[in-house]
Amino acid sequence: MSMAQHRRLSVAPMMDWTDPACRYLLRLISRHTQLYTEMVPAQALWHGHPERFLKGHPAETPVTVQLGGSDPLQLARGAELAEAWGYDEINLNVGCPSDRVQSGRFGACLMREPALVGELVAAMRSATRLPVTVKSRIGVDDYDSYDALCLFTQAVIDGGADALIVHARKAWLQGLSPKQNRDVPPLRYDRVAALKGDFPALPIMLNGGIRDLDTALAWLDTLDGVMIGREAYHNPWLLAEADRRIFGDLSCAAPARDDVVRAYRDYVAEHWQPSMPITRFTRHLSGLFQGLPGARIWRRALSEQGAVRGAGPEVIDQALEARQAALETPATPSTA
Repeated sequence: MSMAQHRRLSVAPMMDWTDPACRYLLRLISRHTQLYTEMVPAQALWHGHPERFLKGHPAETPVTVQLGGSDPLQLARGAELAEAWGYDEINLNVGCPSDRVQSGRFGACLMREPALVGELVAAMRSATRLPVTVKSRIGVDDYDSYDALCLFTQAVIDGGADALIVHARKAWLQGLSPKQNRDVPPLRYDRVAALKGDFPALPIMLNGGIRDLDTALAWLDTLDGVMIGREAYHNPWLLAEADRRIFGDLSCAAPARDDVVRAYRDYVAEHWQPSMPITRFTRHLSGLFQGLPGARIWRRALSEQGAVRGAGPEVIDQALEARQAALETPATPSTA
């Protein structure tokens, strides 16, 4: 399956969330959904130690590394390293509104500099054989007209980008926190649909507010792909039907949740070290049984057992056993 096909559904890059352990877990649930790293600062790669930022697991593929930066040389070097470390695609962050990225002149503030974005894409393209994509907003602050979005999109195309992912909200760089920027600015799906109409040859994916596969499927009639963010983290099992429904792979039956837990437990046992808090791994499991009986007991066991000093991968076994025991215990009749 090509990267263009994998882009039909993806899980958004999310700082502090989509680390290698999270991506391994999601890959156990869906074979074809495109995954993303957290944003990797190109400047950090420029100064060395790429294994700190790029080390992952071969089973994560197809996976895209997202780079943040505004220096063509640094981003070109980042693209080279991403290819060397086995990634399948490289994405440029032009959407993050945090103070940290603003001070570094990258992220959403780059939407005001479309010519520079085109230059950055071209530098990355020249450094790698991998597809290069861009993730943006529909605008930033008062620079949010549809004409400005079209100008930005043309610059992305001129730079040689293979696709554009658009978060259908604008970003306010002053006055709203990064968290508020994910919820407060209104969604403008119409802008993204119009963009596809005006640039039909450019693959365009929609991000923002998508919470289920039914909604994703509906948008695939208009756009080339849909990206799901926080919902895929808090309720990862929504991806269990993605291979069949989104990608048409009827050979991929939804896995059993307990089997996913056990496979993830093996991964944790391989990568955990006694110096690491086990919650670094178990936090990604919290939403796995969302909406099912025993979900609260599962979460409580992960939280309480994971907080025990010296706790290791056995926490996952204990949580699974606690949930199973709760399912097998007859409910106590309520009393008046």
